[in-house]
Amino acid sequence: MEELETHTGAAEPEAEQPQIEETAPAQQPVSMDELMAEPAADDAPVSLADSQLRAVVEAIVYVAEEPLTAAQIATALAQPAERVQEALVWLIEEFEKPEHGVAIREVAGGYKMATKAEHHDAVRTFVKSLKAPLKLSLPALETLAVIAYKQPATAPEIMEIRGVQGAGVLKTLLDRKLIAAAGRKNVIGKPILYKTTKEFLIQFGLKDVSELPSLKEFEEIRRMAFADNEPAPEPEAATEPDAPAAQEEPPSGEN
Repeated sequence: MEELETHTGAAEPEAEQPQIEETAPAQQPVSMDELMAEPAADDAPVSLADSQLRAVVEAIVYVAEEPLTAAQIATALAQPAERVQEALVWLIEEFEKPEHGVAIREVAGGYKMATKAEHHDAVRTFVKSLKAPLKLSLPALETLAVIAYKQPATAPEIMEIRGVQGAGVLKTLLDRKLIAAAGRKNVIGKPILYKTTKEFLIQFGLKDVSELPSLKEFEEIRRMAFADNEPAPEPEAATEPDAPAAQEEPPSGEN
């Protein structure tokens, strides 16, 4: 009987085992919390080596048609903006080396890849050999220059400087989004004011209007851009022969 009682007493701890099994499910909320923490890890920035990040940023700037900010690139790559900015600075310095024909420049508040100025003549010659270049007419370029340097400017002010009417030219520049309305001038008639746009900065590769060349430099640019269109001197050559002919007619009449 004593042995039976002892045996029974030994069985009592076994009765406590179900309590241990009951406490096991209570640990599950802890493991669920750990599982719930995993999605937050997915939202963390993806770790990219510096060389790989530079390569990706370079490719993005290359394919983008519009200038991109460091914040836009950082958002797309899920990377800290500081890392992307450092990659851009490194790329800008790298492409400044003479062995590169293109450069990454800050244009209109973003970054864009473009050919270097020292190679423009060679690139222009190559492009001309492929197809006829699309460019602004001389009146359009003159009007755009007046607006760029005097902005905001009204149509009467532009006409006064150029000496000709330019309503059609203004429409062309507006259609190409190179200029935009900037309100109305507080004078009689309240004419529309015009200013250059972000598209103007992009097309001419400018960071802002402060980078506009001087008027002398602009004249040189205009001369180079329109080197092919030189029928302008023809009217002068045409009038020179007419003048002597008019002088010779009276003597022949007298005879």
